[in-house]
Amino acid sequence: MTTTGPDAPSLASPTPDSPIAFRHRNYALFWFGRLATTFGVQIVSVAVGWQVYDITRDPWDLGLVGLFQFLPAIALVLLTGPASDRFPRRMIMTVCALIEGLGALALVVLTLEGVTDVRWIFGVLFVFGVARAFYAPASYAIVPGLIPIVALPNAIAWNASSWQFASIVGPVAGGLLYGIGPVVAYGTAAAMFALSAALTLTLRATQSRQALDRSWGTLVAGFRYVFSERVVLGAISLDLFAVLLGGAIALMPAVARDMLDLGPWGLGLMRAAPGVGAIAVAAWLSVRPIRDRAGHIMFLCVGLFGLSGVVFGLSETAWLSIAALGVMGGADMVSVTIRETLMQLWTPDEVRGRVNAVNMMFIGASNELGEFRAGAMGAWIGVAPAIVLGGAGAMAVAALWAWAFPELRTARSLEKREDQMFARK
Repeated sequence: MTTTGPDAPSLASPTPDSPIAFRHRNYALFWFGRLATTFGVQIVSVAVGWQVYDITRDPWDLGLVGLFQFLPAIALVLLTGPASDRFPRRMIMTVCALIEGLGALALVVLTLEGVTDVRWIFGVLFVFGVARAFYAPASYAIVPGLIPIVALPNAIAWNASSWQFASIVGPVAGGLLYGIGPVVAYGTAAAMFALSAALTLTLRATQSRQALDRSWGTLVAGFRYVFSERVVLGAISLDLFAVLLGGAIALMPAVARDMLDLGPWGLGLMRAAPGVGAIAVAAWLSVRPIRDRAGHIMFLCVGLFGLSGVVFGLSETAWLSIAALGVMGGADMVSVTIRETLMQLWTPDEVRGRVNAVNMMFIGASNELGEFRAGAMGAWIGVAPAIVLGGAGAMAVAALWAWAFPELRTARSLEKREDQMFARK
């Protein structure tokens, strides 16, 4: 993707008060490091899903792939947030990237040994999950310390774009690399994690670190903040339950192999389709940002997300399935944009790590736990019915949350809180 204009990535103009995030060296290094990590995660995700399904041919095991990556996020949520607020965030990110790199190398060794017991793979994925549980809140919380506040909205947009770019190219690359050989795929992912660690280690970020006490109040401060802000709670929980029910990523290997008769490359295209839709919407929002009726737009897009899942589950042709996944990704991008803007602009730095740990737990539940839900239902009632019922469930969640959170439904603009972001009717 070629980007031109004043918001294009550039290291040539390190203007101290520039609103363009890429004109600040530290942010540019962070962005490329985070991109490398996300790229590596996407490659591993595609390769592991295909390898596990090759070994067992059981949708249940595809669900376990997500579950083992999610369990550490929920088990360690009371530790990952305080760690991000107490210790240097760049060091946490560096160490976690190195651990993920070692995990990728472990998958290389298991593949070379001809492993047929998927429990070994699940063990490596659990270690991946631990590293990601600490990496995620630190990577989100570090951004305001890399740039002036005036550049934060631009940075949020670029953060979303980096993830979406990796979610487009990563799955396709993962499918192609796995077609060459799983060792090639895992080795490339290990190199991406090593690059991320090297770039992150060079960062210089300001941080309001505190000598946090070990009281229960300190540990649960992130939860207390989220549950005290109904609009934030509504936005996060809406995304949680919609994706938890409507997500279908875990079942894509089964759909690609058994329903659409596609190989690893086709699976890569399917995994990339939501990212294509999401980045197209992100580009549109960069030109036409949400200025009014944000709540109504959000609920409509969550409903569209679920409807697209129903179409994907019913489809028997590759082009319609890929198109439905693209629409799902675009609709989900609206929710991501609103949620991340709320999290960054409303959260004080002294609790940002803990709040982002809670946010990452919600995201992990919606993604990895959603994969487990999809895999379990796929094994129980069949792959297509599981996807269709999940999409219908996401549509029901949109309707229920619109009733339960009127503050979110009547949301207006996405400006700062002090500018009265949300106006009640």
